[in-house]
Amino acid sequence: MASIFSRIVAGEIPSYKIAEDDEFYAFLDINPVKKGHTLVIPKAETDYIFDIGDDTLGRMMIFAKKIAKAMETAIECKRIGVAVVGLEVPHAHIHLIPIVKESDMLFGNPKLKPDQGEMKAIAEKIKANL
Repeated sequence: MASIFSRIVAGEIPSYKIAEDDEFYAFLDINPVKKGHTLVIPKAETDYIFDIGDDTLGRMMIFAKKIAKAMETAIECKRIGVAVVGLEVPHAHIHLIPIVKESDMLFGNPKLKPDQGEMKAIAEKIKANL
């Protein structure tokens, strides 16, 4: 069965897409720990990030870097934190999180509940900076 992320890539489930190319897809996390929390995934479903081939993983990080640079311009923060946890969805993904302090990266923090309009506005603001 396809993961929820594969279903997002296929267009079966809507997302707040930031960017995509032939190999990767970036979209806002619907349960963000900070405003602008973005996920970067490979389109080819692979459960564990370290099972991705070296060349593909390198290109994934370069894709994530472009997204992070756009996020830094669009969202007030000190930097973009990067995390790979990989247990909640069986599809490798990178979390890009705008942070001011390290504790902004704690996944145990209460999740934000942005409305649809706010999510769309954030996605558009990041996309405008790509």
